[in-house]
Amino acid sequence: MESPSEIADVPVRKPARHGFLPIVTNWFDRLFIGIYLFVALELFWMRFLEQSIPLAVCHVLAIALGVLIVWKG
Repeated sequence: MESPSEIADVPVRKPARHGFLPIVTNWFDRLFIGIYLFVALELFWMRFLEQSIPLAVCHVLAIALGVLIVWKG
């Protein structure tokens, strides 16, 4: 039978976080993905949509997408 000190030496593992991203990530990974998508969306918007829709709309959408990825991703 194991003594209490041997049981205490077993490392406790946190359960893997499961979000909508298809990879296992920590908060920094999700932040990096959010920033990367922010820049990509801004460039896409400036190239194709800025003539008809203001860039401020893109800022709001990109920030909302980044928050969603960091929070739920």
